[in-house]
Amino acid sequence: MKMRKSAFIALLVAICIPLAGYFLLKQLSKGAVDIPKHYFYDSVSIKNGKTDTVWHTVNSPEFTNQLGKQVTFDSAKGKILVVNFFFTRCPSICPKLTASMKRLQDSYVKNPEIVQFISVSVDPEHDSVPVLRKFADKYKVNHDSWWMVTGNKTAVYDFAIQQMKANIADPGIDTAFIHTEDFFLLDTNRIIRGWYNGLDTNEVAKLAGDIPILMLEKSDKSPSVLRQFIPVLPLIFIGIAIVIVIMIFLQRSKNKN
Repeated sequence: MKMRKSAFIALLVAICIPLAGYFLLKQLSKGAVDIPKHYFYDSVSIKNGKTDTVWHTVNSPEFTNQLGKQVTFDSAKGKILVVNFFFTRCPSICPKLTASMKRLQDSYVKNPEIVQFISVSVDPEHDSVPVLRKFADKYKVNHDSWWMVTGNKTAVYDFAIQQMKANIADPGIDTAFIHTEDFFLLDTNRIIRGWYNGLDTNEVAKLAGDIPILMLEKSDKSPSVLRQFIPVLPLIFIGIAIVIVIMIFLQRSKNKN
């Protein structure tokens, strides 16, 4: 009788502990990773009762960077993009924003393939290639992973308003001369996933943390292989518990003999 009682307790413990761990882990993992959300959509339709959202994908005009190279966002295909708007003659926020961006770049110095930093001049008539190069060298930027770009003024401003939605992210900006403190985060599909005040150290820290999260993000069409095992995890734990109990019985039988 004592043997049966102890065996029952062992079985109960062996089952409860793994199950408790599973449900605790499941509960604690809810919202543990705050994935940057999508902000702008081009269209929404309902098919078979399911909502299909086409998220706004940013197009890029052709820019010229500080090395005189022609670049577009496609030139950084596969990378997370961090974009801001500036001009080299800015006496107020731009030097601070550039220093903040430099710290971000330095934090990814060992992984330059992850993120591309792009500073777009809103004063392209003045910010020529030599001017941008001098400004970039002043801050000792990595020219490969941080482009300071210039281009046609009309194209630049259309890009800022129509593509980047800068006037929505920062309603206070003057659309005639875009001057914003925001850093814009785009995923590898060039979808805007957030904007952060580049003068706020807390927001810049959050941006630095959101970059690798987007790199690890899985598409709904190609979910993690482990996800398919989640519904049967309790059964797996019960199986482990039964094995533990059998091992206890075998050990007791061995000791008894």
